[in-house]
Amino acid sequence: MPDILYIILASVLALGVGIVVGRQLAGKARLDHEADAKARAQQIIQEAETQATRTRDERIQQSKDKFRQLKNEFEQESKRQKQELDAELTQRRQGVVEQEQSIKQLTQTTQRQLEQIQKKEQDMEALREKLQNDSQQQRERLEAQEEKRRATLENQLAKLQQREQEVEEELESTRESLNAQLSQVQHQLETISGLTAAEAREQLVESLKNEAQIQASSYIKDVVAQAKLSATKDAKKVVLETIQRTAAEHAIENCVSIFNIESDDVKGKIIGREGRNIRALEAATGVEIIVDDTPEAIIISGFDPVRREVARLSLHLLVKDGRIHPARIEEIVAKTRKNIDEEIVEIGERTIIDLGIHGLHPELIKMVGRMRFRSSYGQNLLQHSREVANLCATMAAELGLNVKHAKRAGLLHDIGKVSTEEPELPHAILGMEMAKKYKEHPDVVNAIGAHHDEIEMTAMISPLVQACDAISGSRPGARREMMESYIKRLKQLEETAVGFDGVLQCYAIQAGRELRVMVNADNVTDERAQELSYEISQKIEKEMQYPGQIKITVIREMRAVAYAK
Repeated sequence: MPDILYIILASVLALGVGIVVGRQLAGKARLDHEADAKARAQQIIQEAETQATRTRDERIQQSKDKFRQLKNEFEQESKRQKQELDAELTQRRQGVVEQEQSIKQLTQTTQRQLEQIQKKEQDMEALREKLQNDSQQQRERLEAQEEKRRATLENQLAKLQQREQEVEEELESTRESLNAQLSQVQHQLETISGLTAAEAREQLVESLKNEAQIQASSYIKDVVAQAKLSATKDAKKVVLETIQRTAAEHAIENCVSIFNIESDDVKGKIIGREGRNIRALEAATGVEIIVDDTPEAIIISGFDPVRREVARLSLHLLVKDGRIHPARIEEIVAKTRKNIDEEIVEIGERTIIDLGIHGLHPELIKMVGRMRFRSSYGQNLLQHSREVANLCATMAAELGLNVKHAKRAGLLHDIGKVSTEEPELPHAILGMEMAKKYKEHPDVVNAIGAHHDEIEMTAMISPLVQACDAISGSRPGARREMMESYIKRLKQLEETAVGFDGVLQCYAIQAGRELRVMVNADNVTDERAQELSYEISQKIEKEMQYPGQIKITVIREMRAVAYAK
């Protein structure tokens, strides 16, 4: 629109200029060339009008072309922006659909897991009720059998007493007649043999003593063998049934933890300027941080698993956060230590819930949780205690004892190992004192204190705890000893047997599970070899500490050597 106005103004201006010029020319040559001037003026006016018209048409055409170009550019830009908005909207719509599908799948998975957990809880409850019913029925059956056996024994005892009275009367009458005959025979024997009654009695007693000693030794051997066979058979039956019903994990704890990192560039941040970050972390956690050439790994060394776990979790949070400096390290370590304390309580509560133990003192629950971060000869203490608790419960049910007390004592038998006070007391005595302090049942207290024979066993469940502790500790792969202590134990085992008379050589084989003793055949008889194996076993039980059992084999070899010349 402004271009058209400019064209009109230019046309008017050109027209005006033409008129003025025409008038001036006409004024000058009006007299002589009036007709030529008019014609020339008219021509100039026409040329000006033509030029104005041409200029106006060009400006209008240029304005139209410019407008058309701007319109096309605007339409193209609008179309491009619309396509981008459509693509972004489509992408967001797909993302929302994918999130909805993911949430739906997660909900279905959670629902399935919840149903599985509920089903497992129902199965466990049914199994627990079945075990309780079986134990009750077995206890009632045993009581009935015991009552019947007692009545039978009382009847037999009454008959025996009556028969004994009759035999006593017969013996009294026989004794009187024999005394008279004996006096006559004695007089005749003294006359014939030339020996007095006292001398003959001494010779007879000596002869009978030797014969009785041989027979007694043989009888004792047979009785002991029969008792061992019967006791071993019954004990194996109970132990095997218990072990088969208890599924235990093999848990090995080390003194180092490995912290994996994404790249070795993170090691520089963890070390810090002149090692200040590592020093701050070691001072805050009490462990040793080893940064070496191991690719994408940092070693955390320390004997205390709780400290190692605090250091590992703190490193994870620091690397994830990216801000690693001494002040931040102290803050993260304090926060992690608090989280670990809460986790310890949660582990203890979850353990007693899984085992079905109720009414445990909060301090004992906390100590049960701390067992998760302790180990004994490489065996995780919490897993060991859970295994002992299950074994004790199964054995107690088989023998008709209190299952709850047995399971409680099995779980708490090593509670003294996690005490923070650490006095100069054996862990069994310390655990007994703690159980007594928190009002545990006297049978449980005695079982805890007596499982390593520090005190006398007064409760029926005490030998069960001791046996189950040995079963869990001696299971292959459960524990691990240092090489020095292992070699020392084997040497002590061989030296214990060498000290007996007649022993030539001793060999500890099968990782110390069997001791083979070679004896001198000239000095040791077959009967003495039997006695020697028993004496060596008793000495080993009194003087040594060892897992499981040790088989003592005494070998007596007779060699007859001759030379042909």
